[in-house]
Amino acid sequence: QLQLVESGGGLMQPGGSLRLSCAASGRTLGYYAIGWFRQAPGKEREGLSCISSSGGSTNYADSVKGRFTISRDNAKNSVYLQLNNLKPEDTAVYYCAAARGTRWPPYKYDYWGQGTQVTVSS
Repeated sequence: QLQLVESGGGLMQPGGSLRLSCAASGRTLGYYAIGWFRQAPGKEREGLSCISSSGGSTNYADSVKGRFTISRDNAKNSVYLQLNNLKPEDTAVYYCAAARGTRWPPYKYDYWGQGTQVTVSS
């Protein structure tokens, strides 16, 4: 069973940066495409970005394109999401998820982490 744990969230001022990490255990993360999502209070979950198992392909939602960067280090069994130029509307719980199979981009995710809170406020 693949287990995912997010970390790196916190309280940041607008314009600041954070790097979120998604660490895997139980299985090799390199077999999975990984997606990052977020959910703000009272809002639906939003897909932000995904990265293929090799790291060779990435996708971004328009809302974060140019500000967020996804990357992975399969040797460390980890995926990252760099958040730059943070805005108050980026406040949410951020989740990573892993997708089995080879379809790109993934259309469903099979394993989810518990999330990490990001709060952007002055």
